[in-house]
Amino acid sequence: MSVECYPITVLPHVSQIYRDYLAMAESAGDAPVRRWYGAEPFAGRWMGKVAPIGHAGSLADLLESQAVEFGASDAAKANIAKLRAGARAVVTGQQVVLFGGPLLTLLKAATAIARANEATRATGVDHVPVFWLATEDHDLAEVDQVSFLTKTSVETLRAGLKVAHAVPVGGVVPGPELEGVLERASELLEFAPVSEWLRECYLAGPNGERPTLARAFARLMARIFADQGLVVMDAAPRGFHALGARALRYAIEHAAELQQALIARSEELVRAGYHAQVLVADGGSMLFLLDEATGERVALRRTVNGDAQWKAGGRVYCSAELIAILEATPERLSPNALLRPVFQDTVLPTAAYVGGPAEIAYFAQSAVLYEAILGRITPVLPRLSATLLEPAIAAVMDKDEVQLPDAMTTAEELAQRLGARAMPIEEKRRLAAVGNALEAELSALAEYLGGLDESLGRAAEVSASKMLYQMNRLRRMGATFELQKEASLRKHAEAITLNVFPNGHPQERVVAGVWFMAKYGDGLVERLVGVAGNQCPGHVVVRL
Repeated sequence: MSVECYPITVLPHVSQIYRDYLAMAESAGDAPVRRWYGAEPFAGRWMGKVAPIGHAGSLADLLESQAVEFGASDAAKANIAKLRAGARAVVTGQQVVLFGGPLLTLLKAATAIARANEATRATGVDHVPVFWLATEDHDLAEVDQVSFLTKTSVETLRAGLKVAHAVPVGGVVPGPELEGVLERASELLEFAPVSEWLRECYLAGPNGERPTLARAFARLMARIFADQGLVVMDAAPRGFHALGARALRYAIEHAAELQQALIARSEELVRAGYHAQVLVADGGSMLFLLDEATGERVALRRTVNGDAQWKAGGRVYCSAELIAILEATPERLSPNALLRPVFQDTVLPTAAYVGGPAEIAYFAQSAVLYEAILGRITPVLPRLSATLLEPAIAAVMDKDEVQLPDAMTTAEELAQRLGARAMPIEEKRRLAAVGNALEAELSALAEYLGGLDESLGRAAEVSASKMLYQMNRLRRMGATFELQKEASLRKHAEAITLNVFPNGHPQERVVAGVWFMAKYGDGLVERLVGVAGNQCPGHVVVRL
C-alpha cells in the first residue's frame, strides 16, 4: 500500500476558511484564524492540559451501560475504565447514516484513534478515542440512504423511512421495509462478512426487538473498530444531558449576550473575507425542545418582549420554565450545530475534536460560545481526507498517466483529455501552432481596431471569440476521433471517474465505508489508522 499527499485544493468547493485553517502554521501571528482556532492542528501543538470534568465516574457508568447495549469489545471497555481514571478524550462524531454512511465516517474514527494514540505516546497521559453519535438531529431523509458502486454506476439504497413528526433520527425504528434494502446491500457487497454484520446490527437487538437507527449504527461502529477500542456513545439519554446541563442552562440564561457575540463573530468573519457558516440573527437561539406529546424536535425562538420569552411550536415559555424542564427532564433540551461541541465538551474531558471541513468551519463561530461557557477553546483537528484506489483503477490511471487532479471531473471531460493525449505528435503540433498563431493575430487585430473606434474593437473581440471557439472545437473533434479509434480510452475515463469522483463528488462523501470493508476486510481499518497517523495536511490517495 502506497500513499500520496495532495494539497486540499485538489478537492472542489473547499471553503477558504478551511484552507487557511490548515495553513495556520504559515500564517502571521495576528491572523484571524489563530484567534478563532487557538492551537495549530499539526505537530502536536494541540496537546495540553484538559480541565477535569468532575463527573468521570458518572460518565463511565453511563458509557459502560451503553457498551453492553452496543456490544462493545474488551478494548473499548478498557478505554472506558481509563476515562473513569482520568483519561482524556479525542472525540469525533457523525450522524447515524444508514449502514454506517459514506467512507468519511471510517476516516473520522480512524483519525480519532490515531490522534489518541499519538497524544498518549507524547504526553504519557492516556487519551481515548470517542465516537459521538449525532442522534438528536431530525433530518431523516439525510440519514435514510447509503451508496454503493456497481461496475457502471453509483447505486443509492433508501429504506423509505417515515415519521409523523420531525423527531430525533436516532430513535427511529426501521420496519420490515429494511429487509429488502439489506438484501440488496448484501448483493452489492458480494455477501462479504461485513454484510452479515449489517444484518446482525440492523435486524435484531439483544432481546430480539428491532433496533433503533442509533443502536444499529452504534453496534456497527463498535464491531468495525473493536480492536482499536473505539468508545461509541449516544448522548441523547437523560443521564448524558444531565452531565451537560451546565452548557444548556448557560445558553438559556445568557441567550441575548451569546446571540450578540455570535452576530459580532459573523460580522468579523465577513470583514476578514470569509462568510458565516451558520446564519445567526436576533431572536434566534441555540436550542431545540422536544414536544412532550409528539416527540417532535422544535427550534426555540426568543422574543424581545421585556421578560425573556421563548416560542417553540405553538407554545410560549419563559426562561424559568425552560430551566425547570432542564432540571426535571434534561433530555428534552438539545443544542444546535454551534452549541453542540460546547455541550459535548461539558460532558467529556475532551483534549481535541476531529472534524471535517464543514464542522471545522463552524468552530470559528463556536469559539465565542466556548470562551463564554467553558472559558477555553477546544483544539479542533482535521479528519483524514482520502481517496482509496483499488489496484485495477490504479493500474488504469498509471497506464493513462492520470493523476488525482485530472480525475476530479466528468467522464466526458476526462475522455477528451485522454483522446487529446493520444493524438499523433505531428497533429498536436499543428493544432497548437495554428491555435497560438490565431490567438495572437486576433488579439493584435482587436487591439488595432479598438484604437480606431471603440465599437469596432468590441465587434472584433466578439468575432475573435467565435473563431477561437471553432478552433477549440477542432481540437475536440480531433480528440473525439482518437477516442473512436481507441474505444478503451472512454471506458477508462468512465471507470476512473466513477471510482474517484462518483456523481461529481469526492469518493469519501459518496461511497459507503462498508463497501471498502467488504473488499479489503477489517484489516483496512488498521491501514486507515496508520495513514491518519502520517498527518498529510491535505488530501491523501491510498493505493490498496
